Amino acid sequence: MSTARLAVMVAVALVLGCAAPPSTQPARRSGFKDMSPATQAMQRDDSANPAMLWVRDGEQLWARTEGAPARSCASCHGDAKAMRGVAVRFPAWDDALRRPVNLGTRINLCRQRHQGLPPWPAENGSLLGLEAFLALQSRGLPIAPPEDRRLLPHRERGEKLFGERIGQLALSCAQCHDERAGGKLGPALIPQGQATGYPIYRLEWQGLGSLGRRVRNCMTGVRAEPLAHGSVEMAELELYLAARAMGMPLETPAVRP
Repeated sequence: MSTARLAVMVAVALVLGCAAPPSTQPARRSGFKDMSPATQAMQRDDSANPAMLWVRDGEQLWARTEGAPARSCASCHGDAKAMRGVAVRFPAWDDALRRPVNLGTRINLCRQRHQGLPPWPAENGSLLGLEAFLALQSRGLPIAPPEDRRLLPHRERGEKLFGERIGQLALSCAQCHDERAGGKLGPALIPQGQATGYPIYRLEWQGLGSLGRRVRNCMTGVRAEPLAHGSVEMAELELYLAARAMGMPLETPAVRP
């Protein structure tokens, strides 16, 4: 769905009351449960899941030596299986930057600090592939944000962002994904927006994309200035979303309509 079409649908739904909240607040629910059987089957079967094309590229990147030090990810971390449990703990604190960073930013920081390479740009296929490959090692584990007191004020700011009305349509994330989750926006079901499967393959995109891309799409849809990729504000919002999904299993690489 284009952002322009989303904006029109949101505006019409609010006027006509089509986006009214359901009568009861449902328990936490992955978007996977609301997909068609065919799309669910696509996610379950790695041989049919199109996101696995990026994962295979990420697997090769893990072992590829690059930069002046001629190092690979494996040079420092060894077998990728040793990274099981890492992805479910992001965003995490970065001592040098003194702020939270998501997994994609951490990968880029490693490229800069340990391989002497420039960071990949946001939504770059190599970055998404390596992030998805790393997250795959933790698939099925419960999302477990770090118990780090330094993150608390950032998580609180992320929660505030989630509840803040923004854009020309004056809507917040919470109004759709908490208050109206399970309702309808036009013909489409409004999901809870649980961040359990990123990077994610969306049939709409015909490609893999980050959580930041999805957030920016929503913000553009309500006619707001989107948060910048890699910004501290984006990391704070992602930190709150991780806390909101705490305990839910990681699905990466997930598939969505």
